Amino acid sequence: MSFSKLGLCSEILRAIKEEGYTTPTPIQAQSIPVILSKKDVLAGAQTGTGKTAGFTLPLLQRLTKSTSKDSKYPKALILTPTRELAAQVAQSVETYGKYLPFKSAVIFGGVGINPQKALLKKGVDIIIATPGRLIDLISQDSLNLSKIEFLILDEADRMLDMGFINDIKKILAILPKQRQNLLFSATFSTEIKKLADGLLKSPILIEVAKANSTSHKVQQIVHHVDRERKKELLIHLINKNDWKQVLVFTRTKHGANKLSEALIKENITSAAIHGNKSQGARTKALDDFKEGKVRILVATDIAARGIDIDQLPHVINFELPNVAEDYVHRIGRTGRAGNEGVAISLVCIDEHEYLFGIERLIKQKIKKIEVAGFKVNPNIKAEPIGNKGNRSKSNTNQKENPKKHFGKKKDESSSIKSKSKNRFDSKKNEPSSNTSKNRRTNSRFKNN
Repeated sequence: MSFSKLGLCSEILRAIKEEGYTTPTPIQAQSIPVILSKKDVLAGAQTGTGKTAGFTLPLLQRLTKSTSKDSKYPKALILTPTRELAAQVAQSVETYGKYLPFKSAVIFGGVGINPQKALLKKGVDIIIATPGRLIDLISQDSLNLSKIEFLILDEADRMLDMGFINDIKKILAILPKQRQNLLFSATFSTEIKKLADGLLKSPILIEVAKANSTSHKVQQIVHHVDRERKKELLIHLINKNDWKQVLVFTRTKHGANKLSEALIKENITSAAIHGNKSQGARTKALDDFKEGKVRILVATDIAARGIDIDQLPHVINFELPNVAEDYVHRIGRTGRAGNEGVAISLVCIDEHEYLFGIERLIKQKIKKIEVAGFKVNPNIKAEPIGNKGNRSKSNTNQKENPKKHFGKKKDESSSIKSKSKNRFDSKKNEPSSNTSKNRRTNSRFKNN
């Protein structure tokens, strides 16, 4: 099947062709016709399947048929959990809508709010936003969502995991009742099903991949190593293999900074990306990595959401995640859109429990390879790493704080000022849910 058979207008097809795509991915082929038929959708797909285009393309097409041509009020709202993902979705909207007259705005914290207010004042058709900054603007009477016709929740499972359920409810409460709703989530946890039940009207279920499965295009390897020699082994692997582009994961922000600094001292260009970095610093680090100015990007799980790198060859787990599902998300950064990739985990004795949990989740044993000169010392005993466990996200105390309460959270975005007019003050704040059992990364187009 080609894109021309999916009911998309010539302007969109032209933009798709210029990007070099001719055949839709399975999630695109299934979701586009359903969305164009005005049905609500509950969709899930593994990372790298083209999920973002699966909703941006039909959204743009639906807007061409919208009865309202006035961009004074936005007609479509796309909510994402992180700044990086918001920026990525905005780029997709811009790329595939470049021959259409629609205006869009990307709204997130970490940057000045006044330019965003000015942009909204001029009028936009599509808003891509993180929940916190969106509520800031609504509270300051800088945004009117009364004409929204389309609502899309992207990475809904991730948003719940980061504690945005109350923010989402507050936003839903002020949207028009008559609208088309699209919920995209790579997994369907109990919390996601509950959200979907309250949001979607007779939704069409689209699921193209088994949850928590890893791509067969990714070669998975474990190198057992003593905890004190991990850095030495990583440097050895980078230099021996002359790797040019590697995404390395650590569990903590401090660990990301420390490792990046150590690599730089070894004349290996590196940058760290995590929640404590400013938006400008995060954007620069990612751009430098994509352009080859930086060989090694060291990231935490939250900061890595939305990272979109074509044909990324290597992902290294410098430290295994203490939530098994995050392993799937991490290694999903490579082996995308049919490309091959390698995911290597440096595992010390402290992390054996994490490794067992990961292998149980993905239902396969990961190949173990001993690196010459790095034989494990059998006399080293295991030490606890924070709160261990692969069963509960509430045990992730070393992770970046998801900021649980409305009015305090920045969604890697911003919080409502206490003096600002708040349309939502009529309801008591409730603690956010942070118990989602599954997480997922987003997809941009076929190469994501």
